[in-house]
Amino acid sequence: MKYTVLSVFAAIIAGLTIFSNSLYGETPQRPNIVFIYTDDQSFNTIASLGNPTVKTPNLDKLVHGGVSFTNAYNQGGWHGAICVASRSMINSGRFLWNAKKRVEEDLRPANQGGLKQTERDAAESEFWARVLKSGGYTTYFTGKWHVQVPVKDLFDNVDLVRGGMPPTVPSSYNRPVEGEDDVWSPFDTKFKGHWGEDGKHWAESLADSAIGYIEQAAKKPEPFFMYLAFNSPHDPRQAPKEYVDLYPQEKIPVPPNFLPENPYKDTMGCDAKLRDEMLAPFPRTEYAVRIHRREYYAIISHLDAQIGRILEALEKSGKKENTYIFLGGDNGLAIGSHGLFGKQNLFEHSAKIPLLVSGPGLPKDKRIEEPVYLQDIVPTSLDVAKVSIPKHVQFKSLLPLINGEEKQHYKAIYGAYMLKQRMVRKDGFKLIVYPEKNIRLLFDLKNDPDELNNLADKPEYAAKIQELLGELQQLQKETGDSLEI
Repeated sequence: MKYTVLSVFAAIIAGLTIFSNSLYGETPQRPNIVFIYTDDQSFNTIASLGNPTVKTPNLDKLVHGGVSFTNAYNQGGWHGAICVASRSMINSGRFLWNAKKRVEEDLRPANQGGLKQTERDAAESEFWARVLKSGGYTTYFTGKWHVQVPVKDLFDNVDLVRGGMPPTVPSSYNRPVEGEDDVWSPFDTKFKGHWGEDGKHWAESLADSAIGYIEQAAKKPEPFFMYLAFNSPHDPRQAPKEYVDLYPQEKIPVPPNFLPENPYKDTMGCDAKLRDEMLAPFPRTEYAVRIHRREYYAIISHLDAQIGRILEALEKSGKKENTYIFLGGDNGLAIGSHGLFGKQNLFEHSAKIPLLVSGPGLPKDKRIEEPVYLQDIVPTSLDVAKVSIPKHVQFKSLLPLINGEEKQHYKAIYGAYMLKQRMVRKDGFKLIVYPEKNIRLLFDLKNDPDELNNLADKPEYAAKIQELLGELQQLQKETGDSLEI
């Protein structure tokens, strides 16, 4: 084979161009990243992950086409709106109380004791979207924000920003009572809530916006990051009639850990005055739980359909094969489990969330039981994007777990709610502490996944409790938690 001077020179230039593009993140081979964030979706609400009652064909496709983390946790919250803490952590990359300081205190206006403008600008550059932007990504946001930092400061493209929850519908509270008329209807648009002024459901509007952006992004060479934050399935749990009709109330099972009333509800900060707990009457009844779960599953199925539309648009755009999709819930929900209805507790149904990952080169239909955090999505996305993970990010990339390079992700898992509750999970055991009354609950999750049997008063578990308390105190230091246990 003969080489001319010109051909050798051309090859050198081509090689330098490839190197330069790779170095500066301009190669079209860089993957796109789509993050789908659901609101109040518990871990046990996907058909293919063990709930045969709920119908989720599109989430099932994500499960079968990627990796599912079956023990993914949110660390909790510093007030009743758990979603604020969840979203502050995932955008800042920091553990719970460190995220609170960064987002709720440091980023207040300077005249209210926050950072000066130059310091604020530097702090905002640490946020997830800005880190990806610095790596060459075009960023897009739509849906629920609920973080103190202005969303338009962080994303290139912003559309349909929603508040923390849909407008309150008084008739959706303290219901239903068996034998009495229920004026509430989840599919009647007159109740507003998720139904916009145009009669379109918020989830459908979000999907429309996302599809429009995908169609635009498909025409451009730059990789994109999409942050799609649904308000579904947060209450008021509304969906079109065709989805509600999928779930006859008499066929909805009551959870095995159903209780008419939780004996510690006042101590744990989940009394009858807490907004989420006001949605159903006290004491809880199996009838009320079935009705609420019917509406919960209906809005999840409707959400699933909108996710399906987005996935179809990605497929049509030609971008899906080079796109990593991350799906996570901000927190879980009780709806009758342990006598509770909200997410302001540290039982599995409220602390655990669905976490699905799919994309180029990842295994298909794989389940990983090792406990992780929802916010591990952040460093994982940076990992696949080949963008350096900043030092302030405390969460860990999931790729070593996915690729089988590690078996233990965290030594132990931490959870908290205000100053009322603390939790630690390690080696299949979980300790919940209510510090105000020095109440302890210990569960063997391997043999008691529904947390029915408290082992804390059994003498043979005294050493286990002390071990877990030691782990909890160490995690408090890492998360910035100053509460004495």
